[in-house]
Amino acid sequence: MKTVHISIDLAKRDSLPEGRLDLERLNATTERDIAKQQQLDDAEAMLDAAKFARRVRKRLGLSQSEFSRRIDVSLETIRNWEQGKRCPTGAAKALLKILDKAPEAALAALD
Repeated sequence: MKTVHISIDLAKRDSLPEGRLDLERLNATTERDIAKQQQLDDAEAMLDAAKFARRVRKRLGLSQSEFSRRIDVSLETIRNWEQGKRCPTGAAKALLKILDKAPEAALAALD
């Protein structure tokens, strides 16, 4: 990759390099638009987490009830994760990552 050095004089706006920023669109964006986009981003992240939790469980070949018993998490929590109502955080998120990468060792450690 090539590195290019440029000099910018902040007093002269014309010296600023052109970017890919659409100023008209940026200036037209309202706080309501931003809040709506945040909600969409959060919903997409919840769906990604739900897909990940479901994929880990299915790769292990376990039903939701078997999975909840094996990892000592309530069945309702598993359902909430997989339906995108809740997102695994902290230790639960770490456990899912371990179950995804090293399932045999993780399950052996949990027994």
